[in-house]
Amino acid sequence: MIQVGGKHIEIVDKLDLDKVPPGSQRRFGVHLVSDGLGMPIYVPAMVARGKEDGPTVAITAAVHGNELNGIPVVQRVFRELDKEQLSGTVIGIPVVNVPGLQLMQRKFNDDEDLNRIMPGKALGNNSEVYAHRLLYRVLHDADYLLDLHTASFGRVNSYYIRANLSEVENARLAHLQNPQIILDSSAPDSTLRGFFHSKNARAVTLEVGDPNRFQKGLIRSGLTGIFNTLIDLGMIEGEVEPPEKEPVICSHSYWQYTDEGGFLEVLPQVTDLVSEGEVVALLRNIFGDILKEYKAQADGIIIGKSSHPVAQTGSRIIHLGIKA
Repeated sequence: MIQVGGKHIEIVDKLDLDKVPPGSQRRFGVHLVSDGLGMPIYVPAMVARGKEDGPTVAITAAVHGNELNGIPVVQRVFRELDKEQLSGTVIGIPVVNVPGLQLMQRKFNDDEDLNRIMPGKALGNNSEVYAHRLLYRVLHDADYLLDLHTASFGRVNSYYIRANLSEVENARLAHLQNPQIILDSSAPDSTLRGFFHSKNARAVTLEVGDPNRFQKGLIRSGLTGIFNTLIDLGMIEGEVEPPEKEPVICSHSYWQYTDEGGFLEVLPQVTDLVSEGEVVALLRNIFGDILKEYKAQADGIIIGKSSHPVAQTGSRIIHLGIKA
């Protein structure tokens, strides 16, 4: 047991939900790996266990170290959750990628993307062992996963959901988040969402805005979606908050890229509708001359876009969602 900010944190090697008394909330530091000094690296975990049985929902944030918006979402869920009225269990991981966050970088400390190597390996390299132990020591009991992400460096996102809409349960989870856009997307096997699908659990990915910042409006939206989920699953009482506007459903999406280098100005904003042939970006040289206009390759909606003006050949322009 250690103290962090005056609060007791229990140090464990594996999260054991049965050791959390019904009607209580606990904080843990789960020792997954050690650094080069032999010092432990702890993943922070919060567990709220209700007095009545019910589903186990895991909420994860910062799988990438620069994805900050999900952190206060997890914190506020546990601050506002009434554990006395809760049925089932909620697990919150405010930071999955602890080394990446500390280094203020997206990837793990060995330059691997944690969300591309799931479920890792028990006897693999640094990031593979970390990923494997995260799944089998922390998230192993979860029936549902709400995985909070943001855009990467140099890009901005709408508030959108990735979910396999052919599965009714996942489609319902996606709609409960009240997003601006829902992208029908099967989960790649190497992702956290893909691992949950492989064990017949339900999972959706919440893309909550932009990297390296806290955006209050999007944080509130993410919080509303999570409480909607808990209400829908019968874990807490209340009424599901309907969306102010129905989400745009996209059957698929793709990025458009530059084929030359220069200074890029992307014209539409996220969630804007664009038409095929519409100019969406201008590329200029170092003297300010326009080198090229880039046009939308199809009718669609802007899910995300580049926000960094320096664009080498092959840089991203817009993430275009094609409406179903």
